[in-house]
Amino acid sequence: MAKSLLIRNVNDEEIDWLESTIPAGVSKEKYLKTIIEKAHKDSESGNKSPKKGVSQEISKFKFIDLFAGIGGFHIGMRLNGGECVFANEWDKYSAQTYRAWTGSDHLNTEDLRELDYSKQIPNHDILCGGFPCQPFSIAGVSKKNSLGRKHGFQDAEQGNLFFAICDVIGEKRPSVLFLENVKNLRSHDKGKTWKVIQEAISALGYEMKFKIIDASNWVPQHRERLFMVCFDKKKFTNAEMDSFEFPIGPKKQQSLGLILEETPDEKYMLTDNLWRYLQNYAAKHKAAGNGFGFGLVGPSDISRTLSARYYKDGSEILIKQPDWRNPRRLTPSEAAKLMGFNKRLAKFMGFSDGFPQICSDMQSYKQFGNAVSPLVIEDVTKEIVKVLELRKSRLAARSGRSPSDHKEALKSTQK
Repeated sequence: MAKSLLIRNVNDEEIDWLESTIPAGVSKEKYLKTIIEKAHKDSESGNKSPKKGVSQEISKFKFIDLFAGIGGFHIGMRLNGGECVFANEWDKYSAQTYRAWTGSDHLNTEDLRELDYSKQIPNHDILCGGFPCQPFSIAGVSKKNSLGRKHGFQDAEQGNLFFAICDVIGEKRPSVLFLENVKNLRSHDKGKTWKVIQEAISALGYEMKFKIIDASNWVPQHRERLFMVCFDKKKFTNAEMDSFEFPIGPKKQQSLGLILEETPDEKYMLTDNLWRYLQNYAAKHKAAGNGFGFGLVGPSDISRTLSARYYKDGSEILIKQPDWRNPRRLTPSEAAKLMGFNKRLAKFMGFSDGFPQICSDMQSYKQFGNAVSPLVIEDVTKEIVKVLELRKSRLAARSGRSPSDHKEALKSTQK
């Protein structure tokens, strides 16, 4: 017959320290049971030295990946030792690529708003979410205005997904939020949208740090995105939160020559008719004083932003061809590398020859245009982990114990 165990004479500091070391998704009761069982096994075997197991789990952080896309957040987190415990992506083609590239068996493809957060989403340390940007992007707003459709939070299909994130946060209380969107989010609706988001995050008890980062410090592409990192004010001190700094990226000079293929398939060359159309289109808008037109670049250049509409004509990034009278589009493989899905990351994820193309060219271009650069995510996550480690060290020092001393916390017990 199983016996009960009651822990007494444990002060608040010891409780705070113990709670800080509980892996996400594990109850206090199960965690303490694991510690006791391990201590029992060690005593029976005479092994007094630390072993892999509980302490190894403590050193990891767990994250969830909302609006997961093709895995930009996932890969950047994994590179820093993170473990994905839940992901959500409702686009079936993106979900196919996500599963193939990450090997994740935690991907949910339902509407996030329809989930039971308490039952379907495990506890976690970091919530990642690149919530849909189309309702707030300059291109998305312009298109919706031209069609007489609502945008921003009034977009019935995608505009209120930010509030679904807030619901998840309220239910699961992760230590850190890591969000991403287009830079236009701050100016959308004359700043009203951004004010609502800031107030919602603050009301949930989080301190927000934000910055517009151009990915051109990591990849040969101008890609400005708004990154938000938010810390639970009940878990972190002001000094710990203030220690966080956004990275500036590697100092290595980026250029398209680093990702261009030597012998791309000729199907990516523009036809005479399409090239003539793009030239005439650009000339017409230039005469009208507009900035619309194609972007023609070479190996030594940095490209414009790759968009989800690239599959239509490729006009924003056309590659000069010295031996061909017309320029060409990027190949899907080049588009992946332009986003930062390079060979180093592919090898880390188990692909020796780069990330494989899972879907059609059209779907692949859409996916890359909507993706977040995993290289930027990798470096921002490094800075987040530093803050997590500061908190862990503070709680351990305050209790006077190290993570390997768990069993000492159980001395004052009674049947």
